[in-house]
Amino acid sequence: MKGSITVFEDQNIRRVYDEKSEKWFFAVIDVVSVLTGSPRPRKYWNALKTKLKTEGSEVSQKLGQLKMIADDGKKRLTDTADTELLFRIIQSIPSPKAEPFKLWLAKIGHERVQEIADPERSVNRARENWLKHGRGEEWIQRRMMGQEIRNKLTDYWNSHEIKKGEEYAVLTNLIHEEWSGVSEKGHKQMKGLKTQNLRDHMTEAELVFTALAEMSTRQIAESMTATGLTENKVAGKKGGGVAKNARLELEEKTKKKVVSGKNYLLK
Repeated sequence: MKGSITVFEDQNIRRVYDEKSEKWFFAVIDVVSVLTGSPRPRKYWNALKTKLKTEGSEVSQKLGQLKMIADDGKKRLTDTADTELLFRIIQSIPSPKAEPFKLWLAKIGHERVQEIADPERSVNRARENWLKHGRGEEWIQRRMMGQEIRNKLTDYWNSHEIKKGEEYAVLTNLIHEEWSGVSEKGHKQMKGLKTQNLRDHMTEAELVFTALAEMSTRQIAESMTATGLTENKVAGKKGGGVAKNARLELEEKTKKKVVSGKNYLLK
């Protein structure tokens, strides 16, 4: 199974694609959060599960549990549902977003089939979504460049004994905190983000310095053949330090802070 994140109305929905069954499995708690807007979606979902069970619904029995990345960067078991089961859950949630969400779900399934046949579609679709949310062409180019640099770094980690999930998150946060002076969680809070992807709300400058930090980390890791978490932490700190020095020099010259609270949330 391969995990990823998709976006509905600027909110992240965690999902996993099962190649064997050719189905998407979505994190139910993320869907509940989007549809209800509740500050305590987990409590809402637990109450709804109890209600459905009392009514004799088989929803609870058909739920799966898969490990997905939580806000703290750790993989945790979470209730998941395929598209069919998710439709049944949505019917039990009074929300003006229910119908748009159903249409979105149906579209996601169709898009997956298209992207398997033509991977370029996923790139073009991401570009279209960013444009819809107010990003300019220069921002999009930097976002895509940053993603390519990120992919090269994670490819290195994958081949040098770094475990996907928690260890990826540990290294990513270390690099980010080193160059920016703030943790990823702190940066998200500064921008007023919750489940949204931090990088999708970075300024052009933040994207550039993130890319510089991750490119430097990979090159330093390659030069020292860093293997395992401990050695890659050293590379990450050094790589983040390269971007930190560049950031401090730019801030000194411009008298402006690079790390920003700006976001692209829909108003």
